[in-house]
Amino acid sequence: MIDESGTSGRPHRVMLYSHDSVGLGHTRRNRELAHALARSLPELTQRSVTGLLVSGLETPSAGLPSGFDAVRLPAIRKSKHAYKPRHLQMTLESVVDLRSAVLHATVRQLLPDLMIIDRHPFGIGGELLPSLRRLREEHPQARIVLGLRDVLDSPGVVRAEWQELTRHGGVDELIDAVWVYGDPMVHDLSAELPDCLAEKVFHTGYLAHGRRCSDDEAEQPYVLTTVGGGADGLAVCAAAARAEVPAGHRHLIVTGPQMPEADREQVRRAAGPQTSVLSDVPDVHALVRRAAAVISMVGYNTACEILNTQVPALLVPREKPRLEQKIRADAFARHGLADTVGIEQVSGTVIGDWLRTAIGRKVDREVIGLSGLAAVPGLAAAQLAQGRTRGAGLAV
Repeated sequence: MIDESGTSGRPHRVMLYSHDSVGLGHTRRNRELAHALARSLPELTQRSVTGLLVSGLETPSAGLPSGFDAVRLPAIRKSKHAYKPRHLQMTLESVVDLRSAVLHATVRQLLPDLMIIDRHPFGIGGELLPSLRRLREEHPQARIVLGLRDVLDSPGVVRAEWQELTRHGGVDELIDAVWVYGDPMVHDLSAELPDCLAEKVFHTGYLAHGRRCSDDEAEQPYVLTTVGGGADGLAVCAAAARAEVPAGHRHLIVTGPQMPEADREQVRRAAGPQTSVLSDVPDVHALVRRAAAVISMVGYNTACEILNTQVPALLVPREKPRLEQKIRADAFARHGLADTVGIEQVSGTVIGDWLRTAIGRKVDREVIGLSGLAAVPGLAAAQLAQGRTRGAGLAV
């Protein structure tokens, strides 16, 4: 049988899940993976690809590759000590039950051949676990992959979290492979995972090269400050707004859509005439690529957008509630990939002084693996082939 795309057989069905409680990184990462799979997997398997992004954030279909759609789960957020519903006036338990029901119906109808789970193998409160068990029963040749960013937290915290998770069972049986979206030379996450997962780890390299980017050209040289979703970006943006802007440049500050409006207004009040404060932009990567210098927090996706350029970067990592960003920033600094300053030390003066030394510099970042988006389709093809072998064995 030949389908409408010209490749043989039923299209591969892919589901990419992310829980999404704070920031935009999980969904953005899965969206880039969807584009990479749609672009390259048909050439490797001679079958087209279709799929769903399942997320706690709104994912416009216009931003997805052809053949993909999106399902939005009821939103949650992370407070100081716990998860909470973002909008619904219900208990967290009720919202998790609702999310679990949506996930169960989605998995049962799609029956994905490949499921890629971002960060949390069972989701929030185990919301994904019933769906994974049902998928194993109804579609045993399906392959389930856990995708992890390069750094999760301090090694001791990571080991404790995974020990607790594996104590309840299910991880080893349900997870077929672990893709770590990083380079072990920068940070070897496999050393912090339980043995049952560490032996399944493959480091893909950072998801940096091959990211989609618009081609619009800037009218005037500029420096850029970006803080991801922006929920905790006030300190960085306010300090950047007070920094002296290099001569002949503008300063663009993107606060992120999740920054509270009162915080954003505080940044605007601190900004000088050469500084523009924006809540969000269609393509942050394009701004990073064309900037003369970047001041940034160090979420995974922003880090990858910086790694995909030669633009000098000053990284200001958050240090609470996790040390993920600080560990990443310090590792980048050790390898000469970026400069870094602590959140307690950042100020307008510090940023202004750094900008004066950064303008005109280029940074070579090719010393680490940056081609994760090119590696993932081959890894996916190998998993799908193993699934077909499992299915053939069951049929016998």
